[in-house]
Amino acid sequence: MADNIGILDARSEARQAPVGVFDSGVGGLSVLGEIRRCLPIESLLYVADSGHVPYGEKSPAYIFQRCCRITDFLLEHGIKALVLACNTATAAAVAPLRARYPDLPIVGMEPAVKPAAAATRNGRVGVLATTGTLNSAKFAALLDRFASDVQVITQPCPGLVERIEAGQLADPQTRELLHGFVQPLLDQGCDTLILGCTHYPFLKPLLRELLPADIQLIDTAPAVARQLQRLLQARGLLASGPAHDCRFWSSASVEQLAQVLPLLWGSNAPVNYFSN
Repeated sequence: MADNIGILDARSEARQAPVGVFDSGVGGLSVLGEIRRCLPIESLLYVADSGHVPYGEKSPAYIFQRCCRITDFLLEHGIKALVLACNTATAAAVAPLRARYPDLPIVGMEPAVKPAAAATRNGRVGVLATTGTLNSAKFAALLDRFASDVQVITQPCPGLVERIEAGQLADPQTRELLHGFVQPLLDQGCDTLILGCTHYPFLKPLLRELLPADIQLIDTAPAVARQLQRLLQARGLLASGPAHDCRFWSSASVEQLAQVLPLLWGSNAPVNYFSN
């Protein structure tokens, strides 16, 4: 009987363990929000690796090293699953991370080429993403697998992540920069745009001002939240509540993350420093 009680206690403890989420900066908060909406009683830990943002200009080896450092940190805090809330990190590191941590459920991001190919009406899809994502073998494989019947036009967006990191979502410089990225896609007839970086959903209000009303925006975050739910359910790891407040860390200025949390997360929260 005592052994059975111990097993039940261990299972209950595993279910109540937190989910770790990280990104190169604040962009993954868009994914964190979808996870909170889909799984409201899960406890969540979030690391913004803002001291190394953006990942899009870094080498795959460098990104993998950062992912291992953060994953080890989150494992020290007892996570039961990990979400790479970053397209570039997923492209560079999700496969070796799964090999390195075979017992840890890991959910990655990828540009939503498949749903965009299904959604387009005229067969022309634009992709807004970082250089690292667009140059990755994973993105090339997505195109080969899902975009054989559509024309995909890619647009790297250097400088855009940094504007969002600073909370500058609608100022004139961000507007001018974003306009310069989307206009070539519109000029080439794209009727569907993929937001291929987790930072970019925070620009949806500005994009709606810049784009014709019939342009469709495709965001991967809801699908990631659903995939996390499926993985946790399959392993018997769905929490039974109550959830704790989300905990935040930053590898850069904790004050800067705390300042943008009300804008990007919707509420204030303490931020801790994540040592490099």
